[in-house]
Amino acid sequence: MALKNFKPTSPARRFYTVSDFKELSKGAEPLRKLTEHQTKTGGRNHYGRITSRFRGGGHKQRYRILDWKRDKVGVPAAVATIEYDPNRTARIALLHYLDGDKRYILAPDGMKVGDKIVSSRHADIKPGNSMTLRHIPLGTMIHNIELKKGKGGQLVRAAGASAALMAKDGDFAQVRLPSGEVRMVHLECHATIGQVSNLEHANISLGKAGRARWLGRRPHNRGVTMNPVDHPMGGGEGRTSGGRHPCSPWGQLSKGLKTRNNKRTDGMIIKRRGTKG
Repeated sequence: MALKNFKPTSPARRFYTVSDFKELSKGAEPLRKLTEHQTKTGGRNHYGRITSRFRGGGHKQRYRILDWKRDKVGVPAAVATIEYDPNRTARIALLHYLDGDKRYILAPDGMKVGDKIVSSRHADIKPGNSMTLRHIPLGTMIHNIELKKGKGGQLVRAAGASAALMAKDGDFAQVRLPSGEVRMVHLECHATIGQVSNLEHANISLGKAGRARWLGRRPHNRGVTMNPVDHPMGGGEGRTSGGRHPCSPWGQLSKGLKTRNNKRTDGMIIKRRGTKG
């Protein structure tokens, strides 16, 4: 895929870029039975209180139901279409299985209409095939990685993302994630071969504020621009840089404070993200 630029007919158009969408199947409509209605929360919980700020609006979307588990073991499938998914950064692929079933999966980079893929321990090491980590060779690029056997892929699902299978030791594999973290994952967990599609997504420039509103993102204002009643960093005579360590509206320090609090899985992390060596 590539990015499409526009002539600067307006200030917004000058930096406006979009995907050329050439990898998508022409005229393909989402399969109705694999989509469902979704309601917007506006960042509010069931009490009606905002728990995620600066969310709201956005274009109406139907959710595409994806197969994260890849549990049709040994049943070959053909790629029928490559489609756009408004709910995620990656492309999705519609599979037609030999037994008549149809499912959506994350489309790996390089997948084309007509490709044959399968979920099996005996499958070839090619993009789209799924198998347990035990049967994947070291050094292979993988995505859609399970953390619990049979739960479905949870890691490495964003556009252009890929992890690397580094080593196998006992019942666990060592996987280097896109963040640089090296983590232990059980060998019986499934993963999909290849890199997630839509590699150029990170290079897209929205070009104007309205395009962010289409995505459901409302304007973000900094704490130092607020009043003291609204934020600990607010107020002051004239412009200030805060006058204290950067923090959230509730006083949680935002630079340098370690917020991870999951001792149960601390032992599974071999190398933390952002560390050298």
